[in-house]
Amino acid sequence: MTTLPPLDGLTAVLAAIRAGSFTAAADELGLTHGAVSRRIQSVERWLGTPLFERHARGVRATPAGQRFAREVEQALATISQSAEHWRPRRELETVRISVVPSFAKLWLLPRLRALQGAPAELRIELLVEHRLVNLEGREADLAIRYGAGVWPGLRTHLLMRETLFPVAAADIAQRLGPRASAERIAQEPLLHDSDTTQWRAWLQSCGQRYRPRARDRRFEDYDLVLAAAEAGLGIALLRAPLAVSALASGRLVPVSDHVIHNKASHWIVTRADEDRSSVLRLIERMSSESS
Repeated sequence: MTTLPPLDGLTAVLAAIRAGSFTAAADELGLTHGAVSRRIQSVERWLGTPLFERHARGVRATPAGQRFAREVEQALATISQSAEHWRPRRELETVRISVVPSFAKLWLLPRLRALQGAPAELRIELLVEHRLVNLEGREADLAIRYGAGVWPGLRTHLLMRETLFPVAAADIAQRLGPRASAERIAQEPLLHDSDTTQWRAWLQSCGQRYRPRARDRRFEDYDLVLAAAEAGLGIALLRAPLAVSALASGRLVPVSDHVIHNKASHWIVTRADEDRSSVLRLIERMSSESS
């Protein structure tokens, strides 16, 4: 160790070369100007040659100082690479979310990077499926569920309430106009997923009765309902704010100004005893994104 230069002086030398002055180097390192000067002088004494030329606006590395700095940088890079090789890697904490495909596509994926943090502070693993996972059996850390918010034995956090109104592709919307009556809308093919409750509720609020017909179309996922509406296959109920991006892009256009509240909402569901900081932090971020 006696053959090595003063190690704390090496960082001072490199900082001064980068910054072009001892004062700026002191600011970078959180030291005083005098401390930086003393550390650099100790390295110069060890080498037996000056590393800097002083001038009115700061300092400039001598040719020897430039060569020495390059060699020090290479040596420090080698040490850093060796440390990275041997040091145990710090893995990001993983939070597993169970979510249905439509919600993953329409809401979660566009926000995934923001939810993980920048730079990433946690890793979100998506379990995209229709079945209800067993949270108590630790199949997932949390789930996004759609309904009234009551799941016995689990803790629920309200994520998003919705409103409903009918939308269609631009050509159909132009034909119907922006304030088509419920009776006129009901004459068009109605698009829905496996649950017709929302169409029943919207029509009933307008004094109309829902009657299933062969020309109506059923799809397994809500994002397919929206895609069918964009393709001009009929009229869908837009669930806002879940699918408002389709309005912003002009892919879908409202055909009525009659809006109702959806009885079902989106909920974040966890085990009753969930206390992992990463899970709780993710719940906070998701709630913030939905507000």
